[in-house]
Formats: sequence, structure tokens, C-alpha cells
Amino acid sequence: MKKLFIVLAFLLGSMTCFAQADYKVIFDITSKTPEAQQTLLRQLNGILKGAPDAQLEVAVYGDALDMVLKDKSTVAPALTELINNHKNVSFKVCGATMKRNNKNASELLPGVQVVPDAIYEIITKQREGWGYIKVAH
Repeated sequence: MKKLFIVLAFLLGSMTCFAQADYKVIFDITSKTPEAQQTLLRQLNGILKGAPDAQLEVAVYGDALDMVLKDKSTVAPALTELINNHKNVSFKVCGATMKRNNKNASELLPGVQVVPDAIYEIITKQREGWGYIKVAH
């Protein structure tokens, strides 16, 4: 009986080691260039193809603000498609950046959420074990 218990404990431990961990990544984008924004969208879609249940969040701040504004976004259709079709993908814009640029929530693309501070959002996610990717082009 003792040997059976040891074997079962070993097998259970082995299964736990091979269990797939949750895939959680926060992306950091500050660039206003269409190339950087397209790179971000490619990265998000690439991850979703391989891990459709991955939790993905995009922290938008600084010069990237235009990316999530209704009247200025050059990637609005693709961004809206991600928000509408993937409940595990979120775009969070920095409230401090919006305030500095005299923007309000009504000017954002539907589904984009406001957080008080994008840097704090990134740090919080990292403390919770999320991966981090700085988007650059």
C-alpha cells in the first residue's frame, strides 16, 4: 500500500509539472507610428493563434494615445475586432496621458478601458506573474 501511495504521488506530481500554465502577457506601447501599432496587432494575433485562451492586455500611453482615439486611430478596425471577438484581450489607456492631452473617455474606441496610470498597471501585472513585452519598431 505504501508503494502504491508513493507511485500515485509521483504520477500526480509529474502531471502537475506538465500542466500548461496560464498564458498572461501585458504589452507596453508608447509609439504613435503605424508600424509599431501593426507590429503589436501581429503579435497579439500570433499569440491568439497558438494560445486562444491567453490573457492579453495592452497598456497604451504616451504618444500611442492616438491608437485608441475614435477620430485618430489608424488601426481602429483591427483593434475593435480584437476587443469584440476576444474577451481575453483588453486595451487599457493611461488616464494621466489622457488628462495631459485633454481627452476624455467618450473619445475612445468602444471597449477601450481607462486606468489611472499605465506604468502602475504594468507593474501590477508583473507582480501578478504576467509576462511583459515592450512593443517597438
